Order: sequence, then C-alpha cells, then structure tokens
Amino acid sequence: MKIVFMGTPDFAVPCLRVLLEDGHELCGVFSQPDKPKGRHYTLTPPPVKELAEQNGLPVFQLQTLRNGEALQILQTLSPDLIVVAAYGKILPVDILNLPPYGCINIHGSLLPKLRGAAPIQWAVLNGESRTGVTSMQMDAGMDTGDILLQAQTEIGPNETAGELYDRLSVLGAELLRDTLARLEAGILAREKQDESQATMAPPLTKQLCPLDWFKSAQILHDQVRGLFPWPAATARLHGKTLKIHRSLPILSAAGRPGEILEAKERLLIACGNDSALEILKLQPEGKKAMGAEEYLRGNPISVRTFMEI
Repeated sequence: MKIVFMGTPDFAVPCLRVLLEDGHELCGVFSQPDKPKGRHYTLTPPPVKELAEQNGLPVFQLQTLRNGEALQILQTLSPDLIVVAAYGKILPVDILNLPPYGCINIHGSLLPKLRGAAPIQWAVLNGESRTGVTSMQMDAGMDTGDILLQAQTEIGPNETAGELYDRLSVLGAELLRDTLARLEAGILAREKQDESQATMAPPLTKQLCPLDWFKSAQILHDQVRGLFPWPAATARLHGKTLKIHRSLPILSAAGRPGEILEAKERLLIACGNDSALEILKLQPEGKKAMGAEEYLRGNPISVRTFMEI
C-alpha cells in the first residue's frame, strides 16, 4: 500500500517510525515549514522532517494546501492512503477524496470528546481521569469523521500535559499499526460519532495562564498540569510574574484565597473551598526553574501576606 504521511511535531514521529518499521511504501511526507527557534531564531526543521530525511523520504513543506500545488504533488505521488498525525493544517475536500482509501487521522482524544487543536492539554485542564487516542476516517469537518479504532489510558493525578503527550504519541503509533493491519485485512469497521457527546479543545492561549486563587486547589492543580510545558500557569507576587511548573493540591486548609500559609521549607497558598495549593516548582522572571525551597531561600516571603489577584 502506497502511503503519504502528514505530520509535524514530535507527537507524530512514532507514527512515521511505525510506518517505516512495518515496511509500508512511503512515497512522500508533508510537514510544516521550518520555523525559527531559540535565542538566535535559528531556522529549525520539524521533528517529522528530520526523521523523514534520515530515511531518504521526499519531504514537502507547503505554506498552504489550498492553491492547487499540494493536489498536483499528491496526484503525481498517487498514494493509496494518506495518514495524518498532528500535521497542523486542514485538508481540503479534493485532497480528502484523492486516495482510494481516503485519509486516516490519529487524534489525541477519545472522540467525539475534545475535537480540535489541543485535546491532550484540555483533558488535563478539565480534570479528566481517562483519555486515549482515536484513529478516524477524515471528512471535511473538524475531527468529525467516522471512528475506526480507539485505545484508552488513565491520566495520573499529577501527570502533566507534556507527560501525557509523550505517552499518547506512542499509544497513537500502536493504534495506527493496528488500524492499518485491519485495513489491509479488510476487517476495519467504521462507527459514526455521537454528535450529542462532542466537546471542543480549542488552541491554548496565554489568557488561560493566571491562577485564580478563589478557585479550588484541585482546579488550579489541573490548570498547572494542563498548561505545562506551554504556556505555563502563572501567579503574581511582589509585582513579578512566576511561572508555576509543579504543584500539589491540599484539600483541607484554613485561609483566605491567595493568602500565603507557609513560606519556609515549602510554599503553600490558600485557595477557594477551604483548600490550598503547594507550589513544588516555579520559574521567576528571567531565571531558570527551581524548587520552591530553593526559591524561598533567595526570596524570603512573609506568611499571611497575599498573592496578587
């Protein structure tokens, strides 16, 4: 089976690796254009491109799929199937309809829940205890195509979105392997999504970052986990912004929201619902991330003072 793969970030790398390991005929790889990164804005290729080039695959990095160039390339490549994983662009209908077996997407949620750009992060932000990956037959909608297969996994109570992202990338590759094996054997079934159960996972923005100390510690803990590593939850103290990387909810504590209850060996801040959030790891402006105890040694804080709200 001739396959074109479309993917960009490290989430998609295990899927491409599975296609290579299983001996599929990869006739081309589409990935987002190189982007400037780091302090010196060095133009850097996406992880999928790096793996593709290491294996001698032709790589196509188009700014748009809608001007006819992508369709022309794909018509020349003539794939039987297009596999998509975190590509970052919406496929037009003429491309969706081109391959005989259509286009299959590996999505980081249990569809129809969490359709959209950031399903892994929103699963954590929402305090979900379980999520997974879905292989889907793509259609013109936003993650609305028929479900092919799904694989589930528990979300750890302190697991960050970054940690879950890494686990789901591997689980997605295993699901892709199973999906293609069933497709080639002619036993791959399709199931319509239940629209009444659909939820959305919009892109993350920095407006989500500030912690509201009137919310419960569990909600804030989920916010810290869900926004790590990017864009990171934030708090304000003494006119400075702190990025909060790790936390722990304390479900019973006395104090007014935002009140600093402990600030010697640990940093404990009162939240809503008579709870408190322990800050385990944070990053001051212009400095590296550090444990709370290290931060407090260099930045003494008086208890019973308040975080800015």
